[in-house]
Formats: sequence, C-alpha cells, structure tokens
Amino acid sequence: MYQPLASDLVRLALLGPAIAAATLSETAALVAERLTDLSIGNNTAAPVEEPLWQTPHRIALELATARLRDFSIAAAGTPTLIVAPLALHNATVIDLIPGQSLVATLREAGIGRLFAVDWRSATDDMRYLTIDDYLASLNVQVDELGGAANLIGLCQGGWLSLLYAARFPGKVRKLVLGGAPINLAAADSAISTLVGTTPPVFFDELVKLGKGRVSGSRFLSLWAPGQISPDDIRTTLEIDDDTSGDHHEAETIFSNWFAWTVDLPGAYYLETVERLFRRNELASGAMRALGKPVSLSTVRAPLYLLAARDDELVAPAQLFSAAELVGTEPSHIHRHMTPGGHLGLFLGRRTLRTVWPRIAEWLNTSDSEAHAAAGD
Repeated sequence: MYQPLASDLVRLALLGPAIAAATLSETAALVAERLTDLSIGNNTAAPVEEPLWQTPHRIALELATARLRDFSIAAAGTPTLIVAPLALHNATVIDLIPGQSLVATLREAGIGRLFAVDWRSATDDMRYLTIDDYLASLNVQVDELGGAANLIGLCQGGWLSLLYAARFPGKVRKLVLGGAPINLAAADSAISTLVGTTPPVFFDELVKLGKGRVSGSRFLSLWAPGQISPDDIRTTLEIDDDTSGDHHEAETIFSNWFAWTVDLPGAYYLETVERLFRRNELASGAMRALGKPVSLSTVRAPLYLLAARDDELVAPAQLFSAAELVGTEPSHIHRHMTPGGHLGLFLGRRTLRTVWPRIAEWLNTSDSEAHAAAGD
C-alpha cells in the first residue's frame, strides 16, 4: 500500500468513501474516472535520480526479488536483519540522509552484524509473485546469515516479519516491529479505512492497467501530484524545531526519495489487500503460508513493538494488539510509543537519537537482561 505524508491523506481519504457511497453503476463510473487518471499519469514530472545508500556496505546475496545488503562491522554475533517495507518507495528509507540513518544508528549503538533486505522493483517477469514468494525469499536470506537472526520489520516489512516468525519460529531470535499493521480490527486507520470502503474492482483494474503490476509512478501521481512542502518534510524528519543548521540537503534528498517509486507485483498487491487488510487473516489465525496454516501463537521470540503516537497510516492499537496474539511470554514483550508520524519511526532525528539506541541495547542483551534494558 502507498505511504503518504500527512497532507496527502486528504486526497487519500476522498476516494474510498466516495466509491463506497455510490450505486453499482456509479461505482463503475468512478472507478473508470480514477483509472483514467492513472492511465494518463504524470508525464510532466521532472526526472529524479535513484536514491543512494549512505553507509558503506557490500552485497551479500543477489536474488530475483531482493538484494541482501551487508552493513556489518563485526564477524561474530547474532545477525540482525532489517526487513524494509515492500511498498511503493524503496528501502533506502533506512539509510537515506547523512547523519540521520537507522542503519548508522544501529551500528553506532553496537549492532555489529547488520543486514538489510532491499526489495527489487517488480519487472514483467515478477508480476505473478505472491506473498509466499517473498516469504521464501526472506527465508533464503535468513539461511544465508546462518539460519537464525534478529528481525527488525518496518511497516509492510513488519507484518511479513511476523508472518515469517510464525511460519519459522525457530529462526527468529528477537523481533522488532515498527509501525506495522498487524490486527486491522483493533482500530481504524487510513489504510484500513481506504481498503474497507473501496470495492475490490478498483484494485483489480489498477493491476490490469499496469499489465500485471502496480505502477509506482502512476499511483503516486494520482495520490500526491503536487510538490511536498518543506514544512511536511521537516516534520517527517523531526528537524522542524531545530534552527541550528541548513536543512536544504536533507529536504532535497527526502523529496527525491519520495518521488522515486518502485513497482509491485500485481498478484502480491491484490493478495495483500484482500488477505491482510480486508480479511485480517494474520491476526484472525486464518493465514496460510508456504503450504501450512500459521498461528501467531507459535511466535515465542522476545518482541519489541514500536509505534508512533501520530501515525497517519497505522493506528498504534493495530500494532500493540499483536502482544495478545503471540505466544511470547508477557515479560518479554515491550511496547514503546514515540511522538511523531509514520515515517519518523524510521528516519526521524529525535526517534533515531533516543529510541533506536535503546532497541539496539535490547537486541544485544540476553533475554533476562533485555527486559530490564527496555524499561517500559
């Protein structure tokens, strides 16, 4: 699903209720109108450059679905794997701005073996890939790291990480979920409202328009056709109250990242909309993954849940309710609510300075010590 800034939610919220309130014939007309907008696209937009990774690293593994990036500064220890969102913006969100990088923060806080999943933009050959294909890809990457790892799942990468932990419980040592939509029934949010009020035909036609893929650039041009304001960017980056420096470089880098989109496989997109966001299968226990039914009760790994108080997309309750669904001992489940919005969880200056070093300490301690280190 698309990840807009706060000011984009006005446009995002208008589509769903308008279609839901229409008659069947009106629905067809509204869908046609929106899809016509998408088919035209935004051909006048200035070209942008692919966002760069800021922290030195190497490519540890090349797969059709992803690159496994190795940011390690140590040879021993439990590996930590960041599972970036598989959405319409690329994984550089975790290492985007010099001096304001989740990757760099975790390394400086003592995570010596650090890796990240960098999902590839979908090609024509990838249009039929499903959730199972991405789950299998994640499994190959964990096996490459030795068969077990700490996982940090962010947003869409969060529910995939939790699903992975339920399907392969012995392979996840500790699990951090940041801004992840887990139980859509726990509270309303922008994503759940949009999906719940939009008929499936819209999503089907969106994929058909992309010939089996969801075009990131076309989708972005519909939801956010204008420029992002500097105020929005500074708020997202949590530098709006800091007047000590020139933020032009950070604003430029973020604007370029926001404009650079990736495409999604249509099959994966439709399956995610239906199974995760419409039917809530992961939370309800109805999910199947790689040939087997999965239950969150099989997850026993220590769990750290990080939510944003003002998250525009994922209600904190949708994440925190995971604590009641997993089989982890309650004393090994930690919840933290931080000020700010959704993207601030991953690249906000204040959150990077104050919250993520604490999470890194928790990851590096034994289970009993981790409970005391979390302190919440």
